[in-house]
Amino acid sequence: MPKPSLLQLLDELEARAAPLAASSESRSEQLAAAGSYVEEFFAGMPGRRVYSGDDAREAALEAMRLDGQPAEFAEALDIVRQHVDNSGHNLASPAFFGYVPSGGLYESAIADYLAAVSNRYVGVSYASPGAGRMEETVVRWLADTVGYPKGAEGDLTSGGSIAALSAVVVAREEHGVRTDNISRHVVYCTSQIHHTFRKALFIAGVGDCVVRDVAMDDGLRMSVEDLAKKIAEDSANGLKPWIIAASAGSTDVGAVDPLEALADIAAESGCWFHVDAAYGGAFMLCEEGRDRLRGIERSDSLILDPHKGFFLPAGIGAVLVRNGEAMYKAYRARGVYMQDMDGHTDRSPCDLSPELTRPFRALRFWLPMKVYGVAPFAAALQEKLLLADYCYDKLGEVEGLELGPKPDLSVVSFRLPGGRDPNLRLLDAITEDGRMFINSTTIDEKYTLRLAILGYHTHRRHVDLAIEVIREMMAKTK
Repeated sequence: MPKPSLLQLLDELEARAAPLAASSESRSEQLAAAGSYVEEFFAGMPGRRVYSGDDAREAALEAMRLDGQPAEFAEALDIVRQHVDNSGHNLASPAFFGYVPSGGLYESAIADYLAAVSNRYVGVSYASPGAGRMEETVVRWLADTVGYPKGAEGDLTSGGSIAALSAVVVAREEHGVRTDNISRHVVYCTSQIHHTFRKALFIAGVGDCVVRDVAMDDGLRMSVEDLAKKIAEDSANGLKPWIIAASAGSTDVGAVDPLEALADIAAESGCWFHVDAAYGGAFMLCEEGRDRLRGIERSDSLILDPHKGFFLPAGIGAVLVRNGEAMYKAYRARGVYMQDMDGHTDRSPCDLSPELTRPFRALRFWLPMKVYGVAPFAAALQEKLLLADYCYDKLGEVEGLELGPKPDLSVVSFRLPGGRDPNLRLLDAITEDGRMFINSTTIDEKYTLRLAILGYHTHRRHVDLAIEVIREMMAKTK
């Protein structure tokens, strides 16, 4: 049999690859099926458990197995329905109070769809000026929101972990931290700082610096007095105070460190002042939140997680740096194949980020903010602050509960007396009940339960339900 010519082979391969270029009819059918799936998901929300256990590992792996053969779109969706959206945490539930609840605004899902379809390359603004300008617009809006000056810069990241890493790298470069002097540089934080900040030090190559654990007050906020004392002692001993890392809403209890006083100490000591506002920063949209976060505008860098307080789906974080030039110097790099962008005046995200190729993240933020404006977001966030106060007071009326510190933001912590076992039994009973979800942490070596209120669709009736479930399960597990 004669060997096919190159032209014949190309024609055959084109025909075999044709299904990848879906027809208009196919696209319409798939979009309609996906839309029906979404409506079914929302319609079933009221009766869906907030946490569902999973004992179907083998069945799921078998159903998901990629055997190289094509399947109908409806069949693939059904696998998602059965083996993805039917177990684990139901983050879309208004009764999800675990960790720090993520949002999931519908407009952001549409934005991600549009961004993926057009597949704009946003790493370099020359490649997609409009997408680059939208990212610049979002970063500038965030900088204005937290009170940063005109020269500030920032980057939209995959989440708070990479945002923290990015901030540490800029602080490293700005303070000239190098291999031969790492061990002389000192970082100051409390045990409440998010663990990803300490992880970022390691990944950034400065894990051998000195890390001082600063004492805290009864509200688990950084002690200004202890910080000043530690900085003075380190300076006297020939060490170099480098970073003061503060929390603007710790994960455990939502504690906000005294940012104004810490900014004063950072200015006096020459330290880089970093604020983890991944959870709390969005509260700058409401007046009460701005009062509680006063001083955040004086930080050198801060991080935000729009998938928390701005209610977006998971997969977007932000890092802001007061001195934008410092960020630019830390990250700008060029390959010779990028010479065609020379002379293009718009800023490029890759000049302010460890990423080059990246998804078009700005659209998922911009679209709901453009459609709704700021007012609904501000109202929702103020509601969460008041709901936390309401929840704290109501739990205070439950006989047998010990409350943690009064919330600075929207996390309420509490425990039963008697150590870990009674609290674990209570938590297991709440999880098994399935009407709402909370989680645990450890504070001062004590097993502690925590209830985080942040979902845009979480309201007083859901908090009342949570309190009712806690009461019922306490009685059940006595």
